[in-house]
Amino acid sequence: MNNRAVLLWTITVIVTFGSVVYQRMTGPTYPVVGRVEIASDIIQYTLPRSHETISAAQVEVRVADTNIVGEMQWRRYKSHDTLMTQPLVRAGDILLATIPVQPPAGKVIYKITLIDNSGERHDLSEEPIILRYKGHVPLFVLYPHIILMFSAMLLATRTGLEAAFKGIRCYRYTILTSIGLLVGGLILGPIVQKYAFGEYWTGWPVGHDLTDTKTAFAMIPWLVALWRGRSEGKGRVWMIVAAVITLLVYLIPHSVLGSELDYTKTE
Repeated sequence: MNNRAVLLWTITVIVTFGSVVYQRMTGPTYPVVGRVEIASDIIQYTLPRSHETISAAQVEVRVADTNIVGEMQWRRYKSHDTLMTQPLVRAGDILLATIPVQPPAGKVIYKITLIDNSGERHDLSEEPIILRYKGHVPLFVLYPHIILMFSAMLLATRTGLEAAFKGIRCYRYTILTSIGLLVGGLILGPIVQKYAFGEYWTGWPVGHDLTDTKTAFAMIPWLVALWRGRSEGKGRVWMIVAAVITLLVYLIPHSVLGSELDYTKTE
C-alpha cells in the first residue's frame, strides 16, 4: 500500500468514525446524560430513551443521601392520558422508577425530579423525556445490518476520495458500497424494522420515517454511479456526488421521525 492509499484510508476512517459518533450522540434514542448538585453532592444520571418490550424500563439514579427523595411524572405520548406522578423507590443507594411496558413503537413521556430535605425540587431534564419501546431484534439480523451499514459508510467515503484523486479502484469501491447499502439498508433494514416495530417499511411514500427514507435516497446516486462508471474514466463526478450525499444522509440522526403509536387514534 503506497503513501497516498494510507493517507486516504486514514482520512476515510476518521470521517466515518466521526459521523457514526455524531449520529449516535444526536439521535433521539441516545440516553440523556447529566449531573446535578444537591447539598454539595454531585449526582450523575443516565435517563433512557429506548427500551425493549421484553420488560418494563427502569430509570435509576444513584443518590447516597437518604434525605433526598424523588418522583416521576409520566404519561403515554400522543394520548389523552392525564399526567401521573409516582414516587421514586429507594433500593440502597439507588432511587428508581418503572415505566410501564408499551407495545412496539409505543412511547412514554416522563420527567424525573429529585427533592432535597428542604423541599427544593431539582428536575433532571429541562424538558420531559420521550422513551420509545421496541421489539427484540435477533442478533443474527441486527449485527449483519450494523456491520454492513458501517462498511457502506466507510466504503462510500473511500470511493469519493478515490474518485477525487483519480485512483484506479473507483468502480470496485462503488460496487462494494452499493452492495453494502442494498443488503444492509434495503434488505436487512426492513427486517430489523419489522422485528422492532412490526412494519417492514415506514418511510416514503407510506410513512415519514427518515431512517428508511434516507437509506433509499442514498442508494439512488450509487445506482447512477454504477451505470456511469461502466466506461473507463467515466462516472467519477457521480461517485463523488454519491459519497457526499451518503455522508450527509448519515449525519441525519438515526430514528428521527421514527415509528410511533398514536394512542389518540386507538382510544
